[in-house]
Order: sequence, then C-alpha cells, then structure tokens
Amino acid sequence: MTGNSRTLIGVYPNLHKEGSRELSARLLDWLDVQGYRGCLPPCLSVLVGRAGHDLPLRLWPERVKFAIVLGGDGTLLAAGRALGCRGIPLLGVNLGHFGFLTELESEEVFSTLPQFLAGRYKEDKRIFLRASVVRDGQIVRTGLAMNEACVVKGPYGRMTITTLRVGGNIVDTYSADGVIIATPTGSTAYSLSAGGPLMEPSIEALLVTPVCAHTLYSRSIVLPAHEPCEVEVVEPSQSTSLSLDGQEFFSLEKGDIVRVSVAGPKVTLLRREGWSFYNVLRRKLKEGADRLPR
Repeated sequence: MTGNSRTLIGVYPNLHKEGSRELSARLLDWLDVQGYRGCLPPCLSVLVGRAGHDLPLRLWPERVKFAIVLGGDGTLLAAGRALGCRGIPLLGVNLGHFGFLTELESEEVFSTLPQFLAGRYKEDKRIFLRASVVRDGQIVRTGLAMNEACVVKGPYGRMTITTLRVGGNIVDTYSADGVIIATPTGSTAYSLSAGGPLMEPSIEALLVTPVCAHTLYSRSIVLPAHEPCEVEVVEPSQSTSLSLDGQEFFSLEKGDIVRVSVAGPKVTLLRREGWSFYNVLRRKLKEGADRLPR
C-alpha cells in the first residue's frame, strides 16, 4: 500500500458471501472519496480488484482505526479471533441470514458509516476464550473462541464421557454428545440450542452446558470468569474433537485435557448510539427463522 497520512479503515470481507466482492470495492472507493483510506488483507485485495489497498494483518493493530467486517455472524467470529483479539474494533455488516452479532445491514452501510467515522458510536466489549489441549503433560494445541469452545463427539460414534473440573474440583462427569464452554456472547448460539440460558454480554462469566446428557440432572452451570476450567476426555467416541466457534477443530484422544480460560484484551464491537442488547434479542431471535433460506 502506498504511504499517506489518511486514517486507515480496514475492510475484512467474506468473499464467499454473495455481493461481498462488489460491496468491498464500492466501500474502498467510497472511503477514498470521504478522505479516508481503506485497506484489505493482501490475500483478498487482488481478488477484490484493489491491489493497491493491501495491508498485512500484522500492521493493522497499530495503523487501522477500526475494521468493517462484511459477512455474517460467522465472519465476525473469525474476525474476532484474527483482529479483535489484537485490539482492533470491529463493525459488523450483515450479508448473511441471521446477523445477531453484526450491527448494520448491507443497505445501511453508506448512510450510517459517517457517524462511525466521526466517532459517534458505542463500544460493546466482549470477553473471549483461550482453549489449550494438554496431552501427556504437553500443550499440543491452543486456540481462541469468541462464542464457545466445545468438546463434541462429531458426526458419528457413541457418546463421549468427559469430566468437568473447576479450580481443581470435580463438578460433574457427563455421558453426553459433548460439553459447551461458552462466553456470554456464545450464550445465544450453540449453548442456547442445547438448552442453556441467555446471558447479557457484559457479564464476565463462563457458561458450561452439556449436550444431550444421558442423565436427568445435568444442567448448565455459570462459572466466574476469573476461574479457569478443565474438561478431561475420559472415554472418547470415534470422532471426539475440540471445536472453536464451530470453525476450528482438533481431534481429541483419551486422557486429553482441554483447559479453558478467559483471554484478553476484550473484543470491541462497534454499535450505533442507543444500541441495546435486549432490543436485538427481542428482534433477532423472533425474526431469525423468517430469514433462513427456503
């Protein structure tokens, strides 16, 4: 990218989404006209047709004011792990079906962006997780999750037996399809589908929800965010794995321990002034089914 003193705005598109390529190009051109400079990850700039707007992701934390994420909730989760964990604020634009985490719809972008560029927005800070797999006393995999870290049995095989420990104390042993360790952000995702409660996103806590547990008493449990927890794989199925936000996976073996703790700093999502989680909750969960493809 050629050097200039204009404020840099990141554009982080999911090019698998219909219309994202065209919207990315229009957005870069529009930012130039407004006196800003848009930038893309180098691997995407050529695909969008704006090779001169590339900037390596390693430079984004020190140079980018905020990043506009074009996609859906899954794209925003990926951006949270790639950018948000580095302190880059994220503005989500929904090109998907649900858009629970995103702030804008695609048709609102150009009419609403000026208020964000002028600094008129609300910061919505979310905790996220670091999950490490310990095998034979050695860490063999570490990853981040904004929604949840799950120990799940996979698409086939019998139930997985796992033991949950908090502060070294055994909480429960589950014979189940899996165990979800979610943030408040993730309480509206997989954990909700598994019967877990909703949590307001500013609460600093972890939510553990067993998936289809073979007992009558196994229920979700809310844990303090400062206390790491462990899930030991006592008896895996043929395909037990660690899933991070449903996007990254790692195969687990008998005796593996998944250690989950809150990572920092928090991910900052940008919202319009007056934004309310409860308004989004009421509107999106009610209307979500109507937006699914038929």
